[in-house]
Amino acid sequence: MGEAYEILSDPEKKARYDQYGFAGVDPNFGAGQGFGGGFGGVDLGDIFGDIFGGGFGGGFGGRSNPNAPRKGADVRIPLTLTFMEAVHGCTKTITINRQDTCPDCGGTGAAKGTSPESCPDCGGRGYVMRQQRTPFGVMQSQQPCARCGGKGKFVKNPCSKCRGAGKVGVRKNLEITIPAGVDDDMGLTLRGQGDAGVNGGPNGDVVVLLSVKPDPMFQREGYDVYVTVPITFKQAVLGDDVTVPTVDGKVEYTVPEGTQSGTTFRLRGKGIQYRGGRGRGDQYVKVSVEIPKKLTKAQKEALIAFEESLKDDNYTQRKSFFRNLRDKFGSRSDD
Repeated sequence: MGEAYEILSDPEKKARYDQYGFAGVDPNFGAGQGFGGGFGGVDLGDIFGDIFGGGFGGGFGGRSNPNAPRKGADVRIPLTLTFMEAVHGCTKTITINRQDTCPDCGGTGAAKGTSPESCPDCGGRGYVMRQQRTPFGVMQSQQPCARCGGKGKFVKNPCSKCRGAGKVGVRKNLEITIPAGVDDDMGLTLRGQGDAGVNGGPNGDVVVLLSVKPDPMFQREGYDVYVTVPITFKQAVLGDDVTVPTVDGKVEYTVPEGTQSGTTFRLRGKGIQYRGGRGRGDQYVKVSVEIPKKLTKAQKEALIAFEESLKDDNYTQRKSFFRNLRDKFGSRSDD
């Protein structure tokens, strides 16, 4: 009680107590050493800074230097291609919006004829000292200056074109070459075509995100191409030369006699060109035998007569199926 009365009755001690707590009136705390005190005049900020990497006393507490060169931001843009454009490659013109260095101020953000001035809040250091009372005494730490963002410079007269930002928005057309063989969800990078860098840093990139429209005729798996070709019953039975579409145009292919529906043939080297190397994938042609519809009476009678003229040996798959069926379940009297 006596100690409290002594503090309250002494204006100087009361002021120190209001500002620093007991650390301001107890000489054992070493607060009388000033803001750099703590224990015997040792700056606790320096101690903790050495231990924890500058978070209490020096520098920016592990923060990056705001005046260091930094790469500009990347610009991402989607681009849709047709199937054939992706297969053979093409040239496209894309339009991007990016941030360029302001031509009037050269990126400084200051009006013509002026330059950034030393920040009055931090004296050009880029940081201010923050003081805080703790049970250990008064501690101090460095914090980035809120006014200049840690740069140590202050734009008093902002550039009228960029309003002090140092950058302006620009709409730009770029012609790009799409290489042959690209696929869905691939990306192409245009180096240095993105936003302008900061503090002399390099420009960012433009990343073109590709999507490929599905094709009504061709399907793709890697560098191979698949296509289904319908053929008639007669072509399947007797064989024939049929027209097959490929990514390079039409070719003739001889379907052999007795071809079954669903049979797949391989056309070597008729697929998609490999990216970054020689060679191409293959094309696979699946034939589908189309069963005729809307037959006339005469056609049906002719088909029945034709079917009756055939024997089991003309149907090898059917003959094998029923043989396996009899072996598995045995024969019945009503078969």
